[in-house]
Formats: sequence, structure tokens, C-alpha cells
Amino acid sequence: MHILIADDHAVVRRGLREILADALPDADFSEASDGDEVLSRLGKSQTSLLVLDISMPGRSGMDVLRDVKHQFPRLPVIILSYQPEEQYAVRCLRAGAAAYISKESASEELAFATKKILGGGRYISSSQAEKLIANLDEPTDKPLHEALSDREHEVMKMIAAGVPLTEIGERLHVSVKTISSYRARIMEKMQMKSNAELTRYAMTHSLID
Repeated sequence: MHILIADDHAVVRRGLREILADALPDADFSEASDGDEVLSRLGKSQTSLLVLDISMPGRSGMDVLRDVKHQFPRLPVIILSYQPEEQYAVRCLRAGAAAYISKESASEELAFATKKILGGGRYISSSQAEKLIANLDEPTDKPLHEALSDREHEVMKMIAAGVPLTEIGERLHVSVKTISSYRARIMEKMQMKSNAELTRYAMTHSLID
């Protein structure tokens, strides 16, 4: 069993390695200090698990996670972070991570989470579980535009304001084809069929003047 530990601080990598070595005495380990090194090492070895810091120099841990899941879709990934769970946990899990663990609780949770994940499961902490349950109790009748991403919301407002797709592309420095793709996703998410319908909605919800 091979485990790759990715963090830009050597002392952190050493601590994580000690935690996992105590729990998994038959495992062997390698280390990486940035995203490019992660992908390089994964391409050269049969890795059973990647433990990945979300904040590394250069490319973010989220970008590395997406690349890893694209190139090695079956490889389980544990995300470690000092960032608050409410900011990143759900995003990481949706992006394919098998677990999101705070570095502050890694000494208590990492070994248990690793064994569960290597057994084919996923892991969420008790606090994450409580947040997920709380989300189930939230009202589901949210405005349709809240389902849009930040960029989709930006494009939606310009379309509703009558800005031509070509001009939107120029403002955002992307092609008209890309803006057309945004428009299609916006219409699908908001269950609308025309720009006029989108404009009426935007005016009703005070999204444009």
C-alpha cells in the first residue's frame, strides 16, 4: 500500500506520515510539496491514497484535486486544510474528495478516516454531518438565480440588461461561443426559454435597473 502526502511544509508532511505509519504499519510513503510534483509522482507509482493540502504554492489544492480526479478517477483523496469547513468541505466533496479534514483535528481523525476510505467508504466529520443535516431543513423555495455560479450570475444580468453576447464576451475577455454556453446553462438552471423571460425575471427580483 502506497500513500502520497502533499503539503508544502516538510514538518507537516513528517507529522502526517507519523500518524499514518502508526495506524498502517505496512504502508509505504512518498511526499510532494506542490501540485506539479503530486501529478508527477502519481504518474510514476501505484498510489492507494493521496493526502492533499488545499493551500499550496502555485496551483490551488482545488485545481490539483480536479486534475487528479480527471487523470486518476478511482484514486481516493483526503483534503486537509486550515480553512473553515463551511467554506470548502462541500465544494471538495462535490469535486470528488473522499474526505475533508481540518488540520487542527488531523491527529484525531486522519487515521480513522484513512482506514474507512481504504475500505471503500467516504468520511465526513460529525460537524460536517450536522451542517449537511441542517441544510436539509432549509427552505427549498430559493430564487432560481441563486442556483447560478458567480460567472453565470454576472452573464445573466448582462443578458437581461440587453447587452449583446459579443459585447459580453469582450467585457469578460472570452469568446462568443463561451458566452453562448453560459447562456444555455443559465436558461436550463432557471427553466427559461427566452431573453425576454429572463429580463422580466431580473426586473421582478431587482437584479437590473
